Amino acid sequence: MADVIGPRLYSCCNCRNHVALHDDVISKAFQGRNGRAFLFSHAMNIATGPKEDRQLMTGLHTVADVYCSDCREVLGWKYERAYEETQKYKEGKFILEKSKIIKENW
Repeated sequence: MADVIGPRLYSCCNCRNHVALHDDVISKAFQGRNGRAFLFSHAMNIATGPKEDRQLMTGLHTVADVYCSDCREVLGWKYERAYEETQKYKEGKFILEKSKIIKENW
C-alpha cells in the first residue's frame, strides 16, 4: 500500500508556515514586486495590511499586502477591488510571490 501523502502546499520561505494549497493556484503567469508571482483563489495563515490604491501593470487596483501570520514576512497582496471590467476576476484573490514561498509535500 502506498504511503498517504498530504496535499501539495506552499509555505512561507522564512518560517515554513503553510500559506496556500497547490490546488488553489489559478495562474503562475503573474508579476510581483520582485519577479514571478502566482495568483491563488485562497490563502491561509496570513494577515492583511491596510487597503490602498495601487497602479499595477494591469491598471488601478485596491490591494492589501498579505503577511505570514507567524513571522510577518510580506508574501504578496490581496486584490480587494479592480477598477477595470476586464480585471474584476482578480477581486478577492491573492498574489504570492514565487521568491517568498516554498513547495511542501511535492
